[in-house]
Amino acid sequence: MRQRSLYLFAAVAIAATASVMAQSTTDEIAKYRQLLADGNPAELWEMRGEELWRTKAGPKNVSLEQCDLGKGAGVVKGAYAELPRYFKDVNKVMDLEQRLIYCRMNLQGLTREQAVKVPFGSAGKPSDIEPMVAYITSESRGMKMSVSTAHPEEKRAYEIGKKIFFYRAGSHDFACATCHAVDNQRIRLQDLPNLLNKSNAQAAYGTWPAYRVSQGEVRTMQHRLNDCFRQQRFPEPLYGSDVITAVTMFLAKSADGGVYNGPALKR
Repeated sequence: MRQRSLYLFAAVAIAATASVMAQSTTDEIAKYRQLLADGNPAELWEMRGEELWRTKAGPKNVSLEQCDLGKGAGVVKGAYAELPRYFKDVNKVMDLEQRLIYCRMNLQGLTREQAVKVPFGSAGKPSDIEPMVAYITSESRGMKMSVSTAHPEEKRAYEIGKKIFFYRAGSHDFACATCHAVDNQRIRLQDLPNLLNKSNAQAAYGTWPAYRVSQGEVRTMQHRLNDCFRQQRFPEPLYGSDVITAVTMFLAKSADGGVYNGPALKR
């Protein structure tokens, strides 16, 4: 009996120590991010993105300055805070990256293959898309997210995204909700925000895209969600797919009212 009590005491002590260590690690990571925040390398992507936005390119030799992101041709300020949204000219809901593909094809005359070439950059193979996303999103920094579901297509995209969020499948029987619908959950050193909790959703969604220190690149929401699908052992969606836009709509609406604070800095 005494031995069993000792085992129980030891187990409780180990669990308590692990909890303290985990919290300590989380605090240290937060301090590390704060130290780097003033020199976030994402600023370099933002500057390059603005240059690309204003540079004439493609067979039509025009810039993207007449691209309508939802607030009128060429208006970038505050556009991301209202995306995804319904676009009448295509009769569908688009997220930022889908809309950029559309503008590059229709304004600059690129083929779809050319417009989506290198969506995610790597060493020696930079992406043009990630810098433009960094620039456009930075123009909504400090603004409140205000995503509409008033149009039937917006509501439809939201509901599809919600279903995908809870859909369990694959070799691990995972869903987005497996990791992101429970409080105080983590994997290794990484906290997993409960995206059904509004404040958590606002804090998480409102900091993407972000510069990933571990990858040395700015990563967009499309990249983040594609990687989540990969980790669930799902087939990875095609870049710019409606599946990703639907999930993004669900997450963006869940974060509605939160202050946008990206591109941020991530591990």
